[in-house]
Amino acid sequence: MPFQFHLDILDWIFKGILIGIVASAPMGPVGVLCIQRTLNKGRWYGFVTGVGATVSDFIYALITGFGMSFIVDIINNTQNRFMFQILGSLMLMAFGIYCFRSDPTKKIHVSGSKKGSLIHNGITAFLVTFSNPLIIFLFMATFAQFAFVLPKHPFHMCVGYLSIICGALLWWFGLTWLIDKVRNKFDNSSIVIINKIIGSVVIIFSLLVLIGTVFNLYTFHY
Repeated sequence: MPFQFHLDILDWIFKGILIGIVASAPMGPVGVLCIQRTLNKGRWYGFVTGVGATVSDFIYALITGFGMSFIVDIINNTQNRFMFQILGSLMLMAFGIYCFRSDPTKKIHVSGSKKGSLIHNGITAFLVTFSNPLIIFLFMATFAQFAFVLPKHPFHMCVGYLSIICGALLWWFGLTWLIDKVRNKFDNSSIVIINKIIGSVVIIFSLLVLIGTVFNLYTFHY
């Protein structure tokens, strides 16, 4: 069944990339910091800020996956899996609503005037992101919805985690590219607008996933 094998891997890559983007996209403190550094120091300083955040998110993704692996037998039950996917959708929706209503500029972390090294910028971004373990709840929601935990399939899990990294890096690369292109027209109100757009997308996506789960329009298999 080589064809099915490749389809499974592609499915896992897609899930991982999507989870990585969802985890990185909201304009929290590190997102605002990434934008500030892109505007004040240059695109690559903004990108390494995203890289630092990605390392932190990856650690929390591993912690989440490791913890959920202990209850995978419970999740494997059809009825329990359905409830977990419903819960995951509702958590994603709540996260989207919070993202839409929040104003990240109110708790803005002012970027220093000195550029510093790329490594220093990456490390400080890692520390800012790692200080917020609430990201675990977002990973729990996405892992539950996408049936992402497969402790008996380490190869699939490795591919999935690498895909999470790729998805996060794609987001930060795209964001810094966009900010660099429109730097002359960008201000704090633009950050709020981006955050509302991201929140709206997450709300719509979670609603579609919730409807699909309730009416059994698709199934993510473990």
